Amino acid sequence: MLSLFTGSDKKIRERHEELKKGARLKNAKELFFSGKFPVVTTPGLEGRKIRRVLGLVSGRGFDSECAFYGLTASALDIGADAIIGYQENVAFHPDGSRYFSCYGTAVILEKLPSVKTEAKPQTVKSFMHLNPAGRRAARSQT
Repeated sequence: MLSLFTGSDKKIRERHEELKKGARLKNAKELFFSGKFPVVTTPGLEGRKIRRVLGLVSGRGFDSECAFYGLTASALDIGADAIIGYQENVAFHPDGSRYFSCYGTAVILEKLPSVKTEAKPQTVKSFMHLNPAGRRAARSQT
């Protein structure tokens, strides 16, 4: 009875799901453009070892961006660090619309070894022996 006055619970849930989907895609886009989530067409990433293969992920839609970031978000949802073997297809419909499909393999990468640099002692040059003109001051011998 309360739903008659406040609106449908289904509409509220749908709106909430829409907002979550938008946030997922935005997060995927930010990680991809920042370089923190690589997507490559090759079977591996140069210089990185694959620790675990999570499986095939895909994205579909009438917009290529939506399909791609849907794919990326799906990989992030299952804990992937990257997508390898990326491919995409476009289907052209007689009405002129296009439908994009993209897929790849979601993987977890080995952690990069932390590079520890030893602190080298720095030499400090003193300019106290120079006079204001930038010449060496003559030492008087007395």
